[in-house]
Amino acid sequence: MSAPERLAVPPRPRSPRTLAAGTVVAAVVVGLHVAAWRGTEMDLGMLADGWHGMARFVSEAVPPDLTWDPVVRDGLKACLVTLWTGLLGTTLSIPFTAVLCALGSRAVNGDATVYQAARGIMSFLRAVPDVVFALVFVTAVGLGPFAGVLALVCNNTGVMGKLWSEAMEEADDGPAQALRIAGAGRAQLVAHAVLPACLPQLVGLALYRLDVNVRASLVLGLVGAGGIGFLINQSIQEFRFDQMLTYILMVLVLVVAVDLLSSLVRRRLAA
Repeated sequence: MSAPERLAVPPRPRSPRTLAAGTVVAAVVVGLHVAAWRGTEMDLGMLADGWHGMARFVSEAVPPDLTWDPVVRDGLKACLVTLWTGLLGTTLSIPFTAVLCALGSRAVNGDATVYQAARGIMSFLRAVPDVVFALVFVTAVGLGPFAGVLALVCNNTGVMGKLWSEAMEEADDGPAQALRIAGAGRAQLVAHAVLPACLPQLVGLALYRLDVNVRASLVLGLVGAGGIGFLINQSIQEFRFDQMLTYILMVLVLVVAVDLLSSLVRRRLAA
Protein backbone atom coordinates (compact mmCIF):
# COMPACT_ATOMS: atom_id res chain seq x y z
CA MET A 1 0.00 0.00 0.00
CA SER A 2 1.53 3.30 -1.12
CA ALA A 3 1.87 6.26 1.26
CA PRO A 4 -0.75 8.99 0.84
CA GLU A 5 0.38 11.87 -1.31
CA ARG A 6 1.22 15.01 0.65
CA LEU A 7 -0.28 18.26 -0.42
CA ALA A 8 2.06 21.20 -0.88
CA VAL A 9 1.72 24.00 1.64
CA PRO A 10 0.48 27.08 -0.20
CA PRO A 11 2.86 30.07 0.06
CA ARG A 12 1.89 32.70 2.57
CA PRO A 13 0.76 35.84 0.79
CA ARG A 14 2.98 38.82 1.62
CA SER A 15 1.48 42.24 1.31
CA PRO A 16 3.52 45.16 -0.05
CA ARG A 17 3.17 46.83 3.35
CA THR A 18 4.82 43.86 5.11
CA LEU A 19 7.67 43.83 2.61
CA ALA A 20 8.14 47.58 2.99
CA ALA A 21 8.17 47.30 6.79
CA GLY A 22 10.74 44.47 6.65
CA THR A 23 12.92 46.52 4.30
CA VAL A 24 12.76 49.52 6.63
CA VAL A 25 13.64 47.40 9.69
CA ALA A 26 16.59 45.80 7.86
CA ALA A 27 17.82 49.22 6.74
CA VAL A 28 17.59 50.59 10.28
CA VAL A 29 19.50 47.60 11.70
CA VAL A 30 22.23 47.96 9.08
CA GLY A 31 22.39 51.72 9.68
CA LEU A 32 22.76 51.21 13.45
CA HIS A 33 25.63 48.77 12.92
CA VAL A 34 27.37 51.16 10.52
CA ALA A 35 27.03 53.96 13.08
CA ALA A 36 28.32 51.65 15.84
CA TRP A 37 31.28 50.59 13.66
CA ARG A 38 32.25 54.21 13.07
CA GLY A 39 31.50 55.28 16.65
CA THR A 40 33.81 52.63 18.09
CA GLU A 41 36.54 53.40 15.50
CA MET A 42 36.72 49.78 14.36
CA ASP A 43 39.73 49.28 12.05
CA LEU A 44 40.77 45.75 11.12
CA GLY A 45 43.82 47.10 9.27
CA MET A 46 45.12 48.63 12.50
CA LEU A 47 44.62 45.27 14.23
CA ALA A 48 46.57 43.46 11.51
CA ASP A 49 49.40 46.01 11.68
CA GLY A 50 49.69 45.62 15.45
CA TRP A 51 50.11 41.85 15.60
CA HIS A 52 53.81 42.29 16.46
CA GLY A 53 52.84 43.92 19.76
CA MET A 54 50.41 41.14 20.61
CA ALA A 55 52.99 38.48 19.74
CA ARG A 56 55.59 40.15 21.99
CA PHE A 57 53.02 40.40 24.80
CA VAL A 58 52.15 36.70 24.54
CA SER A 59 55.83 35.66 24.36
CA GLU A 60 56.49 37.53 27.61
CA ALA A 61 53.46 35.93 29.32
CA VAL A 62 54.23 32.32 28.32
CA PRO A 63 55.13 30.22 30.21
CA PRO A 64 53.25 31.34 33.33
CA ASP A 65 55.22 31.91 36.53
CA LEU A 66 54.38 28.93 38.75
CA THR A 67 56.66 29.89 41.63
CA TRP A 68 54.88 28.85 44.83
CA ASP A 69 56.17 31.70 46.99
CA PRO A 70 54.88 34.32 46.44
CA VAL A 71 53.05 33.96 43.10
CA VAL A 72 50.89 30.82 43.45
CA ARG A 73 50.44 31.12 47.22
CA ASP A 74 49.33 34.75 47.06
CA GLY A 75 47.17 33.99 44.04
CA LEU A 76 45.28 31.27 45.89
CA LYS A 77 44.68 33.57 48.86
CA ALA A 78 43.47 36.31 46.53
CA CYS A 79 41.12 33.88 44.75
CA LEU A 80 39.53 33.07 48.10
CA VAL A 81 39.11 36.78 48.81
CA THR A 82 37.47 37.22 45.39
CA LEU A 83 35.12 34.32 46.11
CA TRP A 84 34.21 35.69 49.56
CA THR A 85 33.59 39.15 48.06
CA GLY A 86 31.17 37.75 45.48
CA LEU A 87 29.45 35.57 48.09
CA LEU A 88 28.89 38.36 50.60
CA GLY A 89 27.96 40.81 47.86
CA THR A 90 25.15 38.43 46.89
CA THR A 91 23.86 37.23 50.26
CA LEU A 92 23.99 40.60 52.04
CA SER A 93 21.93 42.17 49.25
CA ILE A 94 19.10 39.65 49.63
CA PRO A 95 17.24 41.47 52.49
CA PHE A 96 17.30 44.80 50.59
CA THR A 97 16.32 42.99 47.39
CA ALA A 98 13.38 41.30 49.10
CA VAL A 99 12.01 44.63 50.33
CA LEU A 100 12.46 46.40 46.99
CA CYS A 101 11.03 43.58 44.87
CA ALA A 102 8.00 43.31 47.19
CA LEU A 103 7.34 47.04 46.82
CA GLY A 104 8.14 47.02 43.09
CA SER A 105 5.97 44.07 42.07
CA ARG A 106 2.31 44.48 41.10
CA ALA A 107 1.69 40.94 42.33
CA VAL A 108 2.48 42.09 45.89
CA ASN A 109 2.06 45.86 46.05
CA GLY A 110 -1.07 47.64 44.79
CA ASP A 111 0.06 51.20 45.57
CA ALA A 112 1.13 52.85 42.27
CA THR A 113 3.23 55.57 43.98
CA VAL A 114 5.20 53.12 46.11
CA TYR A 115 5.56 50.83 43.09
CA GLN A 116 7.08 53.58 40.94
CA ALA A 117 9.36 54.73 43.79
CA ALA A 118 10.69 51.20 44.29
CA ARG A 119 11.20 50.79 40.56
CA GLY A 120 13.06 54.10 40.47
CA ILE A 121 15.45 53.03 43.25
CA MET A 122 16.14 49.71 41.50
CA SER A 123 16.79 51.54 38.21
CA PHE A 124 19.25 53.90 39.94
CA LEU A 125 21.16 51.05 41.59
CA ARG A 126 21.37 49.23 38.25
CA ALA A 127 22.37 52.34 36.32
CA VAL A 128 25.42 53.06 38.51
CA PRO A 129 28.16 50.54 37.58
CA ASP A 130 29.59 48.49 40.43
CA VAL A 131 33.03 49.93 39.59
CA VAL A 132 31.74 53.44 40.37
CA PHE A 133 30.24 52.20 43.64
CA ALA A 134 33.62 50.63 44.48
CA LEU A 135 35.46 53.91 43.84
CA VAL A 136 33.01 55.74 46.10
CA PHE A 137 33.35 53.22 48.91
CA VAL A 138 37.15 53.12 48.57
CA THR A 139 37.17 56.80 49.50
CA ALA A 140 35.15 55.94 52.63
CA VAL A 141 36.65 52.66 53.89
CA GLY A 142 39.95 52.59 52.02
CA LEU A 143 41.42 50.01 49.66
CA GLY A 144 40.41 46.40 50.20
CA PRO A 145 37.67 43.83 49.64
CA PHE A 146 35.27 45.55 52.08
CA ALA A 147 34.70 48.30 49.50
CA GLY A 148 34.08 45.61 46.87
CA VAL A 149 31.46 43.89 49.03
CA LEU A 150 29.61 47.18 49.59
CA ALA A 151 29.72 47.97 45.86
CA LEU A 152 28.32 44.56 44.94
CA VAL A 153 25.56 44.85 47.57
CA CYS A 154 24.38 48.14 46.04
CA ASN A 155 24.50 47.03 42.41
CA ASN A 156 23.17 43.54 43.06
CA THR A 157 20.19 44.93 45.00
CA GLY A 158 19.08 46.85 41.91
CA VAL A 159 19.67 44.02 39.44
CA MET A 160 18.27 41.17 41.51
CA GLY A 161 15.35 43.33 42.69
CA LYS A 162 14.27 43.79 39.07
CA LEU A 163 14.70 40.08 38.28
CA TRP A 164 12.79 38.96 41.38
CA SER A 165 9.95 41.45 40.95
CA GLU A 166 9.43 40.39 37.32
CA ALA A 167 9.51 36.73 38.36
CA MET A 168 6.75 37.44 40.88
CA GLU A 169 4.65 39.28 38.29
CA GLU A 170 5.03 36.44 35.77
CA ALA A 171 4.07 33.71 38.27
CA ASP A 172 0.82 31.77 37.75
CA ASP A 173 -1.99 34.03 38.99
CA GLY A 174 -4.52 31.18 39.43
CA PRO A 175 -3.80 30.31 43.09
CA ALA A 176 -3.70 34.01 44.02
CA GLN A 177 -7.09 34.64 42.41
CA ALA A 178 -8.59 31.64 44.21
CA LEU A 179 -7.32 32.92 47.58
CA ARG A 180 -8.48 36.46 46.75
CA ILE A 181 -12.02 35.21 46.03
CA ALA A 182 -11.94 33.28 49.31
CA GLY A 183 -11.21 36.56 51.13
CA ALA A 184 -7.47 36.19 51.82
CA GLY A 185 -5.47 39.31 52.63
CA ARG A 186 -2.41 40.53 50.70
CA ALA A 187 0.05 38.97 53.16
CA GLN A 188 -1.75 35.62 52.85
CA LEU A 189 -1.66 35.89 49.05
CA VAL A 190 2.09 36.43 49.14
CA ALA A 191 2.78 33.67 51.67
CA HIS A 192 0.51 31.00 50.18
CA ALA A 193 0.34 31.81 46.45
CA VAL A 194 3.03 34.14 45.09
CA LEU A 195 6.12 32.85 46.94
CA PRO A 196 5.40 29.11 46.53
CA ALA A 197 4.85 29.65 42.79
CA CYS A 198 8.14 31.45 42.12
CA LEU A 199 10.48 30.42 44.98
CA PRO A 200 12.58 27.98 42.85
CA GLN A 201 12.99 30.71 40.24
CA LEU A 202 14.06 33.25 42.88
CA VAL A 203 16.69 30.86 44.25
CA GLY A 204 17.92 30.12 40.72
CA LEU A 205 18.26 33.84 39.98
CA ALA A 206 20.19 34.37 43.24
CA LEU A 207 22.63 31.59 42.28
CA TYR A 208 23.03 33.10 38.83
CA ARG A 209 23.83 36.46 40.43
CA LEU A 210 26.41 34.75 42.67
CA ASP A 211 28.13 33.52 39.52
CA VAL A 212 28.04 37.02 38.02
CA ASN A 213 29.21 38.71 41.22
CA VAL A 214 32.26 36.47 41.59
CA ARG A 215 33.35 37.56 38.12
CA ALA A 216 32.45 41.19 38.92
CA SER A 217 34.57 41.11 42.09
CA LEU A 218 37.54 40.33 39.85
CA VAL A 219 37.00 43.60 37.99
CA LEU A 220 36.51 45.49 41.25
CA GLY A 221 39.97 44.32 42.32
CA LEU A 222 41.40 46.35 39.45
CA VAL A 223 40.22 49.56 41.13
CA GLY A 224 41.60 48.68 44.55
CA ALA A 225 38.91 46.41 45.99
CA GLY A 226 41.39 43.59 46.63
CA GLY A 227 41.28 39.99 45.49
CA ILE A 228 42.86 38.41 42.43
CA GLY A 229 42.00 41.46 40.30
CA PHE A 230 44.35 43.58 42.43
CA LEU A 231 47.21 41.12 41.82
CA ILE A 232 46.51 41.10 38.06
CA ASN A 233 46.60 44.90 37.99
CA GLN A 234 49.81 44.92 40.04
CA SER A 235 51.55 42.40 37.76
CA ILE A 236 50.60 44.44 34.67
CA GLN A 237 52.01 47.63 36.21
CA GLU A 238 55.28 45.78 36.98
CA PHE A 239 55.36 44.27 33.43
CA ARG A 240 55.30 40.75 34.97
CA PHE A 241 53.05 39.27 32.31
CA ASP A 242 54.06 35.71 33.25
CA GLN A 243 52.62 36.31 36.73
CA MET A 244 49.55 37.92 35.16
CA LEU A 245 48.95 34.75 33.12
CA THR A 246 49.24 32.63 36.27
CA TYR A 247 46.57 34.73 38.00
CA ILE A 248 44.30 34.62 34.92
CA LEU A 249 44.52 30.82 34.86
CA MET A 250 43.54 30.77 38.54
CA VAL A 251 40.57 33.01 37.75
CA LEU A 252 39.55 30.64 34.96
CA VAL A 253 39.51 27.69 37.36
CA LEU A 254 37.56 29.70 39.96
CA VAL A 255 34.94 30.92 37.46
CA VAL A 256 34.43 27.45 35.97
CA ALA A 257 34.07 25.90 39.46
CA VAL A 258 31.47 28.49 40.54
CA ASP A 259 29.61 28.15 37.24
CA LEU A 260 29.46 24.34 37.52
CA LEU A 261 28.29 24.49 41.14
CA SER A 262 25.64 27.11 40.35
CA SER A 263 24.39 25.16 37.32
CA LEU A 264 24.22 21.94 39.35
CA VAL A 265 22.10 23.55 42.08
CA ARG A 266 19.81 25.25 39.52
CA ARG A 267 19.22 21.92 37.73
CA ARG A 268 18.37 20.25 41.04
CA LEU A 269 15.88 23.03 41.80
CA ALA A 270 14.29 22.78 38.35
CA ALA A 271 13.96 18.96 38.57
